[in-house]
Amino acid sequence: MNLQPYLDFATSLAYNAGKITLRYFNTNIHVELKENNDPVTIADREAESFIRAEIERTYPGHSMVGEEFGENEKNGSSFRWIIDPIDGTISFIRGVPLYGVLIGLEIEGVVRVGAAYFPPLDEMLCAADGLGCMWNGRRARVSQVDKLSDACVVSSDFQNLSAKMPDVVDRFRNKKSLMRTWADAYGYLLVATGRAEVALDPRLDVYDCGPYPVIFREAGGYFGSWSGEEGHTHGEGIACNAALKPEVMELMRASSSTKIFVS
Repeated sequence: MNLQPYLDFATSLAYNAGKITLRYFNTNIHVELKENNDPVTIADREAESFIRAEIERTYPGHSMVGEEFGENEKNGSSFRWIIDPIDGTISFIRGVPLYGVLIGLEIEGVVRVGAAYFPPLDEMLCAADGLGCMWNGRRARVSQVDKLSDACVVSSDFQNLSAKMPDVVDRFRNKKSLMRTWADAYGYLLVATGRAEVALDPRLDVYDCGPYPVIFREAGGYFGSWSGEEGHTHGEGIACNAALKPEVMELMRASSSTKIFVS
């Protein structure tokens, strides 16, 4: 299958949806709370509406799932677009430029195309199976760091990590890892481009990580569950470079107890 047209379409969607979000960035935008207490704005809704309309116009037989408007399943379709119009809404509403527009394309349940665009930074990270991972037009690769003592580990909130696995933060600190909260979509961008080595999230919905499986496969790294299963449907996420994956997985297995994460 020629994935190039889908990759071109995904990057165009992410770029143009990102431009919609910039109309509202740093404008004291009104913020609402959804039923789960997550914040949402008109920028989230307008960007996702644009993405959905473009998919429906271009690929009317494809299914979709997105953060703001849920699932639109087309019977018999083996294609599903995964949409997060603003990953990092808290950053967005506070005027912090570390949010991203995430687009993934599943084909028969496997993410094979993905794009992540960071509008205020004008950084595009995209990939498709067999076509490589590109970062603003150049090849993106994870780092070659092979010791956690030399690694940078990023997460949105270390307290939430500890709520899921009580001693996980201490275990990384005991390895002398550099710990930073450069997070949400931006943390995964850093790992995929070799500027950090590990990103951790205790809770992820499919739209929070739609493009990452293919991005990390093509960048030479790993994205999947805390127990080492690749993919975007585990409700949690770790990204890391290939050299560190054995040590990271051993560290995660060594943790003595795990709690269910509650947002």
